[in-house]
Amino acid sequence: MISKWRWLLLRIVRQIWFRASLFALLGVVTALFSTGAQWVIPADVSVRFGSEAVGPILNILASSMLAVTTFSLTVMVTAYGAATSDVTPRAAKLLREDPTTQNVLAVFVGAFLFSLVGIIALNTELYGASGRAMLFGVTLLVILIMVIALLRWINHLAHLGMVDETSQLVEVSARAAFDERANTPFMGGRPLRSGQAIPASAIPVCHDVPGYVQHIDMSALAAAARNAETADGAQGEVKVYLAALPGAYVHSHRPLLWVDGLKDAEPGSDALAVFRDACVVGDQRNFEGDPRFGLVVLTEIASRALSPGVNDPGTAIDIIGRQVRLLAAWAEKGEREGDEPACPNVLVPPLSLDDMFDDAFAPIARDGAGLFEVQLRLLKALQALAEIGGAAFRQSALRHARMALKRSEDALALEEEKTRLRDVVREIEG
Repeated sequence: MISKWRWLLLRIVRQIWFRASLFALLGVVTALFSTGAQWVIPADVSVRFGSEAVGPILNILASSMLAVTTFSLTVMVTAYGAATSDVTPRAAKLLREDPTTQNVLAVFVGAFLFSLVGIIALNTELYGASGRAMLFGVTLLVILIMVIALLRWINHLAHLGMVDETSQLVEVSARAAFDERANTPFMGGRPLRSGQAIPASAIPVCHDVPGYVQHIDMSALAAAARNAETADGAQGEVKVYLAALPGAYVHSHRPLLWVDGLKDAEPGSDALAVFRDACVVGDQRNFEGDPRFGLVVLTEIASRALSPGVNDPGTAIDIIGRQVRLLAAWAEKGEREGDEPACPNVLVPPLSLDDMFDDAFAPIARDGAGLFEVQLRLLKALQALAEIGGAAFRQSALRHARMALKRSEDALALEEEKTRLRDVVREIEG
């Protein structure tokens, strides 16, 4: 897991205004840099190239970029609205962080400000003949970059905000979170097994404001535990027990973590502040470091597709396939304890397989209970996971298969369809 400050920096970098500001600043600096071109371009060359043409070109560029930027923003907002209403509001966040959209808009804004500053500098006679020649060359480069960005934008608009494209973005984000957890088992700490009890002497650390755990700085927790002084005056013996993984909802009576062995510490004391500050709590869940959130968002897409107003069972069947791919990859990699954890003083509970199955399949089984094709695909998916994974996968898959069958028996009208579903469940049981 990355540090808290690096995580916060990544959150800023992914905002749309960040890249737009960088490109805008680059455009302004580039336009002003041409004022010193007399040291680079000889006077005879500057007379032949660009001294008179650059002004009209900048005027055309400024007017066209303003219109293109306004149009692009309108299309972007429309796509966000379509994703919110047709897919799920949680998926719209991925569209806002889409690097292609951000780069294209940043290029348009940067080109507009570049041309605007160039026009102002030309009218105030800041450029000599050499400056005009350099500005002409840079303008040609800006036009080339702008044309490439425009072509990418046209291609990107063909599928921006569509259900299948948004579902693919969610799957990719969920897979990245699963891979991160598999490559760094237990987030770099030691496993806290389900039967392992937290010592009675451990002190709870809670957050005052209710919210979701968005990030845990494991290195900060390990350093705080390593440097803290224990009751007998020793160092390095403090243990931290995580009680809430990223994505969990916490409040003032649900601890973020437990600290055991810390000297002169009471619940709410300043000695525990360094442990509490290592955890970031916000009002929304994030895809980073929270694999279950990706499963939840995919399920929301399927549930909306199964609603009476949409009635799109094909999308639900597609989502079931994506869930199977994610869980099958997790069955292959899993969360296996490493030899030398980076944070040995921090104990982390494993991801719950039952919770992941609940996130991925329970709402689809409920909303698609009356659709035979959806229920059959769901049971086939559970059968595949039962065969791919171990005993734990088989147990969770069988539990959900039986619940889905109960829902279908109440919702389906044809006995032949019920019999077909019962046969699949018996295959899973066998």
